Amino acid sequence: MKIARIDVIPLIGGTVDGGWPQGHEPQENLHTLIEVHTDEGISGVGSCFTSGKLIEGAVELLWPLLKGQSGVEPERVSENLRQSSFWQGRGGSVEHAISGIDIALWDIMGKACGQPVSRLLGGNYRSRIRPYGSMLFDEPAALRTSLEEPVSRGFRSIKLGWRPFGRRDRKFDELLVRTARDTVGDKVELMVDAGGSEQFWPHGLNWARETARMLADYDVVWFEEPLPPDDLEGYIELTRQSPVPIAGGEVLTRRQSFQPWIERRAIDIIQPDVTKNGGLSESRRIAWSAFDHNIQMVSHGWNTAIGLAADLQLAAAIPVARYVEYLTPCVYLEELTVEPFVLDDDGSLEIPDRPGLGVELDRDRLKHFTR
Repeated sequence: MKIARIDVIPLIGGTVDGGWPQGHEPQENLHTLIEVHTDEGISGVGSCFTSGKLIEGAVELLWPLLKGQSGVEPERVSENLRQSSFWQGRGGSVEHAISGIDIALWDIMGKACGQPVSRLLGGNYRSRIRPYGSMLFDEPAALRTSLEEPVSRGFRSIKLGWRPFGRRDRKFDELLVRTARDTVGDKVELMVDAGGSEQFWPHGLNWARETARMLADYDVVWFEEPLPPDDLEGYIELTRQSPVPIAGGEVLTRRQSFQPWIERRAIDIIQPDVTKNGGLSESRRIAWSAFDHNIQMVSHGWNTAIGLAADLQLAAAIPVARYVEYLTPCVYLEELTVEPFVLDDDGSLEIPDRPGLGVELDRDRLKHFTR
């Protein structure tokens, strides 16, 4: 079974604001699907957290290395792409494209074998997992209103992040967290994402340490990206001192970039993004390294339905997986597949057990979000 063609499918019309100072409009292209076709009629779909123009350029670069390659050897094929294109940046958009290709190849392999990807990744440690509703902070009154929707849908865990948290003063930060806790009550878990990967992040270790102490008073599950993503030494010291678990790693690509963070215990929770860091093949290696160092793994996923499906398959196959990120509200998650994701009475998601990623694109709905 050989790779015969690749389609690049940029998504527009439903893009969610990602929290950056300039904001994001629905017509912006931040997510791209990749569909890999084989000469035996089986195709697979992957997702990249990168714009279509960049993915198109990367696929053009990689195509001579892909054409005619096996469609059922995802780890070997994606590693060959990585090793053969290192001079193009050893990460960045090329690695993002490799991520989507790798996910699509695992989807093909699962379909060819008649097995869910999770079983091919090594076996199932769970059949259900808790999603946390992922959303942005807002002004207190608007925040209270926006939190009512995910709670009413049945989310038992919610992560709030980025502006305006950390952008004014400590009293306002605490007001936001107190507002969230008062709104959702004590039975809903809260996570806080400072968004330290925002450009020119102004805060350092002292701010992060004092903020972590405040978050502990509100029973926050973890504190995410409190420092810039290159401040390894700051993270090591913060993780040692913080009363709240520290999470991060979403901007890293390639397993080698994760090694010092894991080996030096710079964080309590590592957050590889399967749509950016090399796909399921790299994320599996990263997750098992985390397991070996007694560090928890929670996939980062500012995502599409395909990205979430990949996260679910990975979570099934990794013993230390605890949650999956569920961007809400987001039409790229809710309206791209034939069968939507549904929370059960316990606020959990069933992990698809059909062949491949276990989800099927709704081609008619997809047309609404493509050029």
